[in-house]
Amino acid sequence: MSISAISSCPCITSSILIINRELLFQPDSHGAELHHQLLPIADTNEFIIHKSYPNSFLQTTLHEYLQQQKIEQLVICGMMTHMCVDSTTRQAVEFGYQPIVIADACATLSLEFNSTIISATNVQNSFLAALNYLATVQSAEQFLS
Repeated sequence: MSISAISSCPCITSSILIINRELLFQPDSHGAELHHQLLPIADTNEFIIHKSYPNSFLQTTLHEYLQQQKIEQLVICGMMTHMCVDSTTRQAVEFGYQPIVIADACATLSLEFNSTIISATNVQNSFLAALNYLATVQSAEQFLS
């Protein structure tokens, strides 16, 4: 896809406000702020979805907006791969969208299970491998070519 084609597509940014137990995402906290480079640019086709759950569709207007705009394909990236990217991609598939996940534009962190640390690389690769059965998973370079 060319850069000019991408620039004419709507850009939707989701911002998580509250996750139970996570003080980082409390409203009006530093953790809930979007990085200034992600803020919508005036006179563009961008807007922000505020959410309270990892799934960007759950209790938001995202699905309704996408239907109104007749959008069928989504490009998904962000963090964390094992939470927001995974749950949003799965819900997108269940709603009938055709998601593309940009693997190298996603990030995650190491997790612990049964006293074993699973490296961020292994978490990332495992979740992207699973999503690859549901969605198209590509690098940014592949997507842009």
